Amino acid sequence: MKITLTQPAVKWFQEEMEAKSGDYIRFFARYGGYSSIQPGFSLGVSKSNFDQKAAALAEYDGIVFFIDEKDNWYFKDHHLHVKYSRKYNEIEYEYVKN
Repeated sequence: MKITLTQPAVKWFQEEMEAKSGDYIRFFARYGGYSSIQPGFSLGVSKSNFDQKAAALAEYDGIVFFIDEKDNWYFKDHHLHVKYSRKYNEIEYEYVKN
């Protein structure tokens, strides 16, 4: 599994979550909401310490974005691509089949 982000998405994290070089951003499975790959679950995001085992990680502008090994089930053989929507002024998740 891979994580990719567009540069506008990285900028969103820097502005909205005040993420800076040295920070860790975790994507995790959460109960409730909507997902095209896991009914009844959705993807959450938070600043986090990196004390987990990563199933995937990517670094942009010194910020490490990761998915913990225990949340790997959520992605069902998909990569995570994060982009920014100018129309909605928020990030969007795309699940790309391996």
